[in-house]
Amino acid sequence: MALRKLRFKIDWIGIDNLSNPASENSYPETMSTSSNAGVGTFEPADFNPATFDPSRFGLATEIVNKVGYERSVERFRSRGIALPTFAQMGNPSTIPENIRASLVGVDRNAADARNLYRVHWYNDLHGGLVDLPEHVVLPTELTGVPSPIIVAFGNRFPMIGAHKVLAAYSCLVPRIVTGEYDPTLHRAIWPSTGNYARGGVAISRLMGCRGVAVLPENMSRERFEWLEEWIADPGDVIRTTGSESNVKEIYDACAELAKDPGNFILNQFSEFANHVGHHEVTGRALEHLYLHHAAQRPGLRLAGYVAASGSSGTLAAGERLKADHGARIAAVEALECPTMLYNGYGEHNIQGIGDKHIPLIHNVTNTDVVVGVSDQACDELGVAFATAEGRARLSAAGVDDAVLGTLDHFGLSSICNVVAAIKVSRELDLGPDDALVTVATDGGELYGSERESMLAGRYAQGFTDADADSAIATHLHGADTDHVEVLTETARNRIFNLAYYTWVEQQGIEFADFEVRRNQDFWRHIQTFAPSWDTMIDEFNGRTGVLAD
Repeated sequence: MALRKLRFKIDWIGIDNLSNPASENSYPETMSTSSNAGVGTFEPADFNPATFDPSRFGLATEIVNKVGYERSVERFRSRGIALPTFAQMGNPSTIPENIRASLVGVDRNAADARNLYRVHWYNDLHGGLVDLPEHVVLPTELTGVPSPIIVAFGNRFPMIGAHKVLAAYSCLVPRIVTGEYDPTLHRAIWPSTGNYARGGVAISRLMGCRGVAVLPENMSRERFEWLEEWIADPGDVIRTTGSESNVKEIYDACAELAKDPGNFILNQFSEFANHVGHHEVTGRALEHLYLHHAAQRPGLRLAGYVAASGSSGTLAAGERLKADHGARIAAVEALECPTMLYNGYGEHNIQGIGDKHIPLIHNVTNTDVVVGVSDQACDELGVAFATAEGRARLSAAGVDDAVLGTLDHFGLSSICNVVAAIKVSRELDLGPDDALVTVATDGGELYGSERESMLAGRYAQGFTDADADSAIATHLHGADTDHVEVLTETARNRIFNLAYYTWVEQQGIEFADFEVRRNQDFWRHIQTFAPSWDTMIDEFNGRTGVLAD
């Protein structure tokens, strides 16, 4: 039986009582909400920064392998590779002028090490540096809700046209500057459902390393075509069983690869540097967007940040937005595989968001809302956004040409984020002064084959004006609050506990290391690591001498 047919059905008795709690009072009064709710028989997790061992979490801040470090220094010196700091990626205006000048004329999609200095949110589509991240503010005419939805465009990132290249750099660079990863010995293994694997291959090549992509065999054709161009050895693309929903199969492949000491696994779902990188870089970029619009619209508040879970790295940007501006964090998943909402399972086609597990780097106990979005909404809107029929319907609704011109920059997971933001706006009853921020993780250019499949299947008789009207009316203007849960403490602990089966029982994480993540002091501590890595990056660049040339 084709996996695509094994779609999860949400039809059991009582589901309506769980799908849309308006507040904590929607839960039975007898349910515990104490500080250790959901923990079971275990004591609440304590965190002590004085005894914390960051190396247990892949977060070393000192050289741990001098031999590997020296080999990396020599490799980078010989190939003229310099490394940007997290601070420079968060604020590219701080990149030295001579480096910025050297980028002029360099193709943003070339395998040129200078493109490492384009791994940030401040690019235009041609690789030029902009003062404000390129974005769109979706109006009521498109969304059907009064709250402005600010969407940052991820397809401005170099090489892969997706923001996952930032996650890949964030995961590899600390391993380089601590000597843990030795480019003369190790292959960098990048497990993913698509974009992270491509980002890892790109970053590996720019950093003089050998990258291996591990991804499901049924991901979009465009992903594999890109890999064919960037990887010299076909054996460095490992196709696992299934599609977007088959993350466990990726883990199993990595477990086999890890038996070879020459393979260095950089699992985005458990690499805490992924969280740190997005907190430091994506969080600052999105904060800049909010502050820009707040300056133009006094009284505008940041009501929420919305992002599909995936590896949960992107969700880390919300940690900064919540701490500094009070934004609520909404995590999104596919309704066809509602793991957080209903402990469910299934298969879906919102490529890039993962499922059937809770990532180790997801700060669940600081998440405020969970939203389920159907892949049907993303598939149908993907066609509507790309066709004259769909754009004509939106134009008739009052959406101006400038906004319509941005619709090419929304891939399937990007549309998912927008639909989820609409549902959050309705659930929280937000108004015109309540902004929501989200990201378009990649653009529509990665999904031409998916649209072709839709047009050959569901719309075999043609995508008509009626089809466009139905897609927009149902999934945008008519997006409802079904399958939106505002989390209580009990609900947060329920989701947190679900991760136990993946990480402790399957992946062998020590129970204490798993449990300490329940404590917010743990997350606040690791979010301070970027400046230490920046110091090490500066020292590394100094040793190579590349920036002195």
